[in-house]
Amino acid sequence: MKREAPRAYVDTSVFGGIVDDEFKVVSHRFFDAIGHGAFKLVVSDVVRRELVESPIAVRELFDQMLGDADVAAVTAEALRLRQAYIAAGIVTRRWMDDALHVALASVHHCAMIVSWNFKHIVHFEKIPRYNAVNALNGYSSIFIYSPLELVGYADRNKDV
Repeated sequence: MKREAPRAYVDTSVFGGIVDDEFKVVSHRFFDAIGHGAFKLVVSDVVRRELVESPIAVRELFDQMLGDADVAAVTAEALRLRQAYIAAGIVTRRWMDDALHVALASVHHCAMIVSWNFKHIVHFEKIPRYNAVNALNGYSSIFIYSPLELVGYADRNKDV
């Protein structure tokens, strides 16, 4: 019996990673893994809005991937959780969209959020704090990874 692919909320940085010299190889491998069914892509209108000024290749990839993606709606519940992260001092209001990405992934029952944002999302001090706020607000823990951490997993589990 084939297992269901884990739901992976992918933020703006991973889409933008396809044109960044440091991240493009791994970003492309990660999107290939999604295409092969290793992960179920989840995005949001926040990602779409943040990509408006991106290079055409980034917007085209987003549009192409959107057909098979789940779109996480920005709900009052997600906005409340975002505010709880800000109130806990995980990020400031200036970075509220980063907190909203984590809130959307949490509220929409994603197994993980995938990001190249090492300052506000994929950060060893912030991850347990996001999960503590989730627990206090009745949400499950969320795993937070960079694409680099996941492409090896996807390669090893192609036939599982």
